[in-house]
Amino acid sequence: MKFKKEISLSIFGILCLSLMTSFGCGGGATASATPDLPAEPGIPFKQFADAVHAVMMADRTVYASKVVTRLKKQDASVTPSEYWEDEEHTIPLPAQMFRMGSELVFDNPEAGFTYALKSKWPLNEQNHPKSDLEVQALDFLTENPDENFYGEEELGGEKYFVAAYADKAVAEACWSCHNDHGNREDSYPEFAKDDVMGGVIVRVPMK
Repeated sequence: MKFKKEISLSIFGILCLSLMTSFGCGGGATASATPDLPAEPGIPFKQFADAVHAVMMADRTVYASKVVTRLKKQDASVTPSEYWEDEEHTIPLPAQMFRMGSELVFDNPEAGFTYALKSKWPLNEQNHPKSDLEVQALDFLTENPDENFYGEEELGGEKYFVAAYADKAVAEACWSCHNDHGNREDSYPEFAKDDVMGGVIVRVPMK
């Protein structure tokens, strides 16, 4: 399979800078099922998706492990809370920070891509997979936690390159929140460090 369209270097640089405010919980993975890359100058779809995902993961891991978990262990006066908008002296949970960043990118017509955190066991209904390819990607990541998933899909008459990356529990704030949450269903697994809790879906228009 070859993807002949490309993301330009200039757009890539702008997008990497725009992702510096994206935060959350998960860790990265190694690539698998790699499609053939175009030989022409520029940034191929897969390389672009892998690069922006690396930026997301760096910021998310720092926020989860160095801010949220640290505050909890210090019994600080400022604490992470799901209801941070209505409570004083609280900050957003890692997944909420990640979702807010993804919403900003989604609303930016110049971004050139979108991303979202999805799960087979979401605490928030909006994090359910929304397409057959997303379901396929999450199933693949659950069975292959150290590999990535790549594919194509058509939505609303538009064709997209889709990359999915395992979202792993890298900080205690992640798995303890999910294991103790009131929205957790009985069928949900009990998460521990490095377990796959979902997947980060990066979608790039192929035009």
